Amino acid sequence: MTSNTLRMSTLFLRTLREDPADADVDSAKLLQRAGYIRKAAPGIWTWLPLGLRVLNKIEDIIREEINGIGAQEVHFPALLPREPYEATHRWEEYGDNIFRLKDRHQADYLLAPTHEEMFTLLVKDMYSSYKDLPVTLYQIQTKYRDEFRPRAGLIRGREFIMKDAYSFTIDEEGMRKAYYDERGAYERIFQRLDLKYVPVFAMSGPMGGSASEEFLAPMAIGEDTFALAPSGKAWNVEALHTPELPEIDASNTPAMDIRETPDSKTIEALVDTANRLYPREDGREWTAADTLKTVAITVMHAEDEDHDKPWREVIAVAVPGDRQVDMKRLEAQFAPSEIEESTEEDLKAHPEMVAGYMGPMAFGKQGEAAGVAEPVRFFVDAHVVKGSEWIIGGDEAGKHRFHAVYGRDFEADGTVEAVEVRHGDMSPDGSGPLSFERGVEIGQVFQLGLKYSKALDLKVLDQNGKAVPVWMGCYGIGVSRVLACIAETHHDDRGLAWPTVIAPAQVHVVATGKDEKAFEGAEKLVADLEAKGVEVIYDDRRKVSPGVKFKDAELIGVPVIAVVGRDYVNDGTIEIRDRDGENKVAVPADQAVDELAKRI
Repeated sequence: MTSNTLRMSTLFLRTLREDPADADVDSAKLLQRAGYIRKAAPGIWTWLPLGLRVLNKIEDIIREEINGIGAQEVHFPALLPREPYEATHRWEEYGDNIFRLKDRHQADYLLAPTHEEMFTLLVKDMYSSYKDLPVTLYQIQTKYRDEFRPRAGLIRGREFIMKDAYSFTIDEEGMRKAYYDERGAYERIFQRLDLKYVPVFAMSGPMGGSASEEFLAPMAIGEDTFALAPSGKAWNVEALHTPELPEIDASNTPAMDIRETPDSKTIEALVDTANRLYPREDGREWTAADTLKTVAITVMHAEDEDHDKPWREVIAVAVPGDRQVDMKRLEAQFAPSEIEESTEEDLKAHPEMVAGYMGPMAFGKQGEAAGVAEPVRFFVDAHVVKGSEWIIGGDEAGKHRFHAVYGRDFEADGTVEAVEVRHGDMSPDGSGPLSFERGVEIGQVFQLGLKYSKALDLKVLDQNGKAVPVWMGCYGIGVSRVLACIAETHHDDRGLAWPTVIAPAQVHVVATGKDEKAFEGAEKLVADLEAKGVEVIYDDRRKVSPGVKFKDAELIGVPVIAVVGRDYVNDGTIEIRDRDGENKVAVPADQAVDELAKRI
């Protein structure tokens, strides 16, 4: 009869007493020390038997929930041709983040970072009518990204395991239903895995589409910062919107005037100059919050109807002087285009943009009125409200304008989210000031819309026989990253402490001492547990000390430990305790299985 028990005497395992020198987070340290994974190269990992058992259990839970909403599993190759990714422009957009290679015939291939194109083309190949829809397909597959600096073990690697699903529907309403079905499945998955999560409103970014949410596991090592409102709602910083601020009454604000401000290219220098040369009559000092800083930004557009190749547009963005520009937040406003600070070469065509003294009067509508040839578009940050008073650049060296009022003296072509968000800023839902937390992204859901179906010409015939593009949704879970996050949040100073549902076994039986009777008792306990369908790791090693066995059991992290040793030899009892050492009891051997069953 085949046994599913893992016997330590034959298990392919080598535990470590010291942390690997290059492990930078607890999960990476413990997963290697406990023999779950081994490093093959930076960001690339070998899965060992214990690690695969945990990984497979996580995948099983994901499959149960995703199958439960009617999705169907497929499996694509990881090695893919260039052409589909070129059609969606992602061959170029991914930049250095993908692995590109050529075959012996010099044809271009890539190792897939995601599979949107392949899912879309598969449905296009097989389906042609609205009667075929809706359908949701998914896979659990290895992905590849050429991370510049892999870190945190499995959390940010070059090779990783991901579940990605794609819904295909005839209309937008169907896409939204599929989105919320998948979102609900995600919540059930993370709850079953005992992994804390926060749904966070997010930007779609290069994925395209409209609505998007990230699922973040809150933890200090996380690379993502999210803003948390008192209401419990959360936002990715890039997706955060400033609540509309009330207009200010500027009827008593003096008329704008231009003043000499020598050597005042920086905000700090400008504030010093204003306080020294133009002190306020009411005794208040000028501060950086009174200044409006204008920066030159270049938007890098893809080719479009008016341009047969990618093109660069210089714009001007004004932000309060006491805040820093957040390039990632600002870039999200112009997606899918990218942005960067304007170069000297960019600015050669715009002599009105005087470094250190740029102001709104040379841009947009004001620039037209001033006779500037083709003035650049001008945007203000959302914190700049109608009626607010500012010191602005004078558009010539050594000069600034004082008492400039937004809405009275200058206008903008649009409002953007351009500055870093800080503690105390009001939440978008108006529930109170924001706080900031860190987290690891474990999943994300997108309403893709028509981006990929249009790019790859995925159409079906509707009820009227008209060819219409298919609405799509995209849903990902970082499977290997989820495992690492559980390890990161479920451990103590002695080792891992897995939730029962994904532990490599439910009970860790330890036989101690040299008396053969102890090993016979342990064998019987293992057999009785197997008969009940309980998964067991059995430490049957004969020449290993009890201390080493206990340390290994705590390091490996199975939820319940049963010790068959001196007490069993002397009085027939078996010691049972939780992995953390709590709830320790000694029970007669014939009651051990029942006691263990209560705990698993």
